[in-house]
Amino acid sequence: MGLAGRTGITAAIAALVALAARDAHAANGAYAVDAADISEVGSCKVESWMSAASNTDFLAVANPSCVVDPFRPIELSMQTIRGRSDGDWSTTVAPKAKTNFIPTGVGRWGLSAYGGGSFDVATGEALTAFAVIPATYRLSETTRINVNAGWLWDRTVSHHYFTYGIGFDWKFTDTLEWTIETFGQAGTAETASVVQPRFQTGVRYRPNEIFSVDVIYGRNITGENANWITIGTTIRFPVHGSEPEHRRTGHL
Repeated sequence: MGLAGRTGITAAIAALVALAARDAHAANGAYAVDAADISEVGSCKVESWMSAASNTDFLAVANPSCVVDPFRPIELSMQTIRGRSDGDWSTTVAPKAKTNFIPTGVGRWGLSAYGGGSFDVATGEALTAFAVIPATYRLSETTRINVNAGWLWDRTVSHHYFTYGIGFDWKFTDTLEWTIETFGQAGTAETASVVQPRFQTGVRYRPNEIFSVDVIYGRNITGENANWITIGTTIRFPVHGSEPEHRRTGHL
């Protein structure tokens, strides 16, 4: 794989792993800005999405996760990314652990933290390490603001970045939610678009407690200065008899 291809794939990993989501989670799936909530202990879910760019770049992602309680509730996930950048293909895995410190609520901030890394499946090379603090302020039972701040180490180019993101969620019906977000990474890069702000907006449809689908438009989401369309799904496996997630968090 050429240097340009490796740089593009690494940028994709940085955007979709170090800033993810969405679960991303209370989760945001394919969205980059994460919420402070996590799911209930004992629950699991599988998020997956496909993203196609106007420059022919492509991403296919699967992200299974479960919440365990070894000493406090921790959401463990293992994201697998199959990507094409500048015609070169790569497969990457990215383990992540997330825990909540301050629960979210209407009129107050909630706080969590997550960290992890990513690895090239073919070579075993460690590509990135990251840590992020997501904070969520619920304006009402149907609206919230998510703010993320963190650190990314891109080992392929030996650069450290400050990562950031801010997003707004509005559940405007019982089954539909609109999200808009901007995010990125600040630092030095050979390609200007890598450190320029990125953008996504989309709608989630959740007809029941188990399944939801996202349709998202994005701009420069991996730092390549292209337009993106993403289709994503989430399949949930809640704890039997537990309160529905959207009632606990107010969101889909």
